[in-house]
This record gives sequence, structure tokens and C-alpha cells, in this order.
Amino acid sequence: MTLKVALAGAGAFGIKHLDAIAKIDQVEVVSLISRDLEKTRQVAAQYGIGHVSTELADSLAMKEVDAVILCTPTQMHAAQTLACLQAGKHVQVEIPLADSLQGAEAVVALQQQTGLVAMCGHTRRFNPSHQYVHQKITAGEFHIQQMDVQTYFFRRSNMNALGQPRSWTDHLLWHHAAHTVDLFAWQCGSPIVKANALQGPIHPGLGIAMDMSIQLQAANGAICTLSLSFNNDGPLGTFFRYIGDSATYLARYDDLFNGKEQQIDVSQVDVSMNGIELQDREFFAAIREGREPRSSVAQVLPCYRVLQQLERQLQAG
Repeated sequence: MTLKVALAGAGAFGIKHLDAIAKIDQVEVVSLISRDLEKTRQVAAQYGIGHVSTELADSLAMKEVDAVILCTPTQMHAAQTLACLQAGKHVQVEIPLADSLQGAEAVVALQQQTGLVAMCGHTRRFNPSHQYVHQKITAGEFHIQQMDVQTYFFRRSNMNALGQPRSWTDHLLWHHAAHTVDLFAWQCGSPIVKANALQGPIHPGLGIAMDMSIQLQAANGAICTLSLSFNNDGPLGTFFRYIGDSATYLARYDDLFNGKEQQIDVSQVDVSMNGIELQDREFFAAIREGREPRSSVAQVLPCYRVLQQLERQLQAG
């Protein structure tokens, strides 16, 4: 049976999902939703998608739609995920699940009530590089002592990953820190019990802190130091250094290196080297198999509890 999917958000990340889905059998994107109708039509034509709209509700009203993938602005994630579940659709929402703990908890409550598949795009759980380290940990061959993480972008104006103007403001804490907070706890197999944050000056135009520093400790004693910046005029992205009792690993998206910068072959870790594709494969497999997906909304909820704790620290100054 072919799963029929609606995708909301025809921007940089929406395109990544469309490219990924094109490699997955028996899945068809039948509806594309985005704010700019002309741009949406252009993308839909490129990918052979028959229905376009500027309103998610139009796609949710389509009986043939089985599932929805949301690649929309952060501030819309919780409300749109709830709308999908209320419409009886399975849903995958890009990270973050919400920009508040209240929003995240509402999604988890409705998912549990409906029994539908609902997962969040915590892509680091799917990147072959991080999966390789996870396999070493679960085999008892590697134990994290410290994670040192840098999340760096150059975003002094409001641009997306393709360098195009963005209609909404990104957030270091609720979006970019969410990746590392969740990954650290998942890799340690241990909940975060201590969390501390500092932030730099608020940007006068964007209204957000452009620099942030976060410290975490898991119950098993492992620590994590996370530096985030929108001011970094240099290599962009997130770079993870795993320091353990038996090795050091450097993860850069889907690629992995040892502490001496020698690349490690992770091509056999999973069926693809593309983390987004692996994330989408898990979503569709969970729907077909009637099971909870990896990075389900319930599994990632503890991350958002930590983010709220950090936000309160920052607001208190």
C-alpha cells in the first residue's frame, strides 16, 4: 500500500524531505503547503505533486492523506501538530516539537489519546555518525565522559539555510540547543539532572540572543558543554566531539572521524548515509508496523523540560 503524504513548508528543509522521500518506495507526496503560492506551485511541479495550498487545513481535509510532515516555522509546530492529530493524520514535525513545554506536553497528551504515530525530527538520532557511536555505547565498548558541541551559524540577518530571506526568527535555545540536549541524554542513556545557561546581548533588530553557552550533566555523571552562536563568520553547522573512556569521536552531520581526524567508514551503519532520509524511513515504517517510532513525541519530551528550565534561568538573568 502506498502511503500518501502532505508536506507543509516548501523551504530549505521541506526540499530535503522531498528529496529523501523520492528515495523511499511506496510513499507519495500528494499535497504541498506553503505561504507563497507561486513558489509552492513551482516546487510542486518539480516534484510531481498534484495539490498545492497555502492552508494546512485544505490538506488535512483530503481523505487520501495518511500522514503529514511539518517543516514550518518553529512557532507553528505545536498547534499544527495538534491539528494533524485532531484530523486523524499521522504526523512528523521538524525539530523543535514546540517552543514551550506546555505546547510539547499538549502534543504528547493528544498523541497518547489518539494512538496515531507522532514523531519529531530529532535528526541526530538518525545520522549514521551518531548511530555508530550509539552502537558502541550499547555494546558496552564506549562510555561518554564529556560531549563538547559547537553550533555555529552566521545569521546577523534573518536568512534560512539556503541564504534566502526568512519570514520568522530562529531560536538558539528552542531549536538548535534541542538537538544537543536530546542527543546527549539519548547517547548517555541517562536523564539530564543538571543544566545551566548563559546568553550574550539581545540583538536590537532580531530580538534574540545571538550567543549562548549551555552546560549539562547526566545522572550517570557524563557532562556536556554546548556553545551556540549566530555571529560566527566561519564554518557553519554543528560539530560534536565525543570524549569517552576508550576513544574520541568527531561527528559532523552524517560523517564521523576519530580524535586524530581520520575518517571512520559509517556507510554500513544503516540503509542510507542521509540522516533526513533515515528519519523519514523510520516515520513511515512506524506507521506501517503500528509501533512507536524512534524520536516519538513522548521520547523527546524530557528534552523540552530541560529547555524550559534553561529558559527560566535566562529570563531570571
